[in-house]
Amino acid sequence: MHDANPVRDDMALRRQRARRTAQWVGAVAVLVYVGFILSGVIGR
Repeated sequence: MHDANPVRDDMALRRQRARRTAQWVGAVAVLVYVGFILSGVIGR
């Protein structure tokens, strides 16, 4: 019996979720950044 496996799987799942969340936050940040640049370019 391996008692550490559920903990290890849980940590891997948390890490995967954290990575996915960070990628979404990064994507949104890039979109906002590009939006500001485009609004500045269009505004001129």
